[in-house]
Amino acid sequence: MLKGKCVVLGVTGGIAAYKACEIVSRLKKLHASVRVVMTEHACRFVAPLTFETLSGGPVYVNSFEHSYEIEHISLAKSADLMLIAPATANIIGKIANGIADDLLSTTAMAMTAPLLIAPAMNSAMYRSAATQRNIEVLRERGAAFIGPESGVLACGDIDIGRMSEPEQIVERVTAMLCPKHDLEGRRVLVTAGPTREMLDPVRFLSNRSTGKMGYAIAEAAAARGASVTLVSGPVSLEAPLGVERVGITSTLELFDAVTSRAGEADVVIQAAAPADFRPAETSVHKIKKDGTGMALELVPNPDIAAHLGRGRHEGQILVAFAAETDDLLENAQKKLEKKNADMVVANDVTEPGAGFEVNTNRVTLITREDRRALPLMSKREVADAILDRVLELMRT
Repeated sequence: MLKGKCVVLGVTGGIAAYKACEIVSRLKKLHASVRVVMTEHACRFVAPLTFETLSGGPVYVNSFEHSYEIEHISLAKSADLMLIAPATANIIGKIANGIADDLLSTTAMAMTAPLLIAPAMNSAMYRSAATQRNIEVLRERGAAFIGPESGVLACGDIDIGRMSEPEQIVERVTAMLCPKHDLEGRRVLVTAGPTREMLDPVRFLSNRSTGKMGYAIAEAAAARGASVTLVSGPVSLEAPLGVERVGITSTLELFDAVTSRAGEADVVIQAAAPADFRPAETSVHKIKKDGTGMALELVPNPDIAAHLGRGRHEGQILVAFAAETDDLLENAQKKLEKKNADMVVANDVTEPGAGFEVNTNRVTLITREDRRALPLMSKREVADAILDRVLELMRT
């Protein structure tokens, strides 16, 4: 399955280092090429000879071990993916803060391939503000994380901090290197970004949406083989490769663009943030201030989600978003029923890393069957989780 793929495995100094041996073994059985980089502390837990035997190649520890090549550059160029397992708080902190003082950290710094990190540490270290901030920084830069899990730790505590099992990690590596094509032949309509309701030629009502979540969903759906149309409000993002982008400005334009295309879609995912109201009148000329206040009359915009819910065709999956500041689950559940949606993706925009203008999100996927709370993840990871759940709903 992984023939022709190269995984650079970074092993740091933790008791879970012995599990990295099984990771190498499993990757080799899938015909991947594995190049192992160890920290000096990791060598105290597992001898490099073990990894040499399992990987069938040299193990890299010292930056100056082979004078004929610059190790960290050579390793970075060869990689289709870099995996760090186990990843201590120390290596996570180094990478997040741009510290490159050994072969593993310099290799990670030079890496352009995707990065997957499997944390393993004491629960107090994992929960510390510094570690959580470092993880958030790396997620914002596009790094993916798996785990940690809860269980018996090396110190004897039963808590979070265990590295994910090798089987799970290898499954994640495989998914990243061999993307799913489970949406082949499906048509997906995604909305993204804000709308602008013009007061005059220079002023408008809008919101803080950047479109990042919707664009991540469009990108993920296209990568999984779907034919994707992205209806986007004004944002500063490039359309993902292979995605048809339809630009709109106002909520009325969004309504027209979506309703004229929804009938052909197998899946409609409404990640845009349309304005609920618009000015009753728009001035042709710039409104001048005259030293007094201004009364603004607003009228309601059409409810796009409810309109689609009423007119959906058989088998079509509708996904709505609920960005809330309070009573998250209750408000999202009401939206699920009111809009006749199959799923609502709910997030509290007041939570750090889960609101606007960031590359991460923390959501709960709400359907009529269950509620699934996801941890803080990159928006691309959230996008794939949403699509995984959509596929489950399509099969029921």
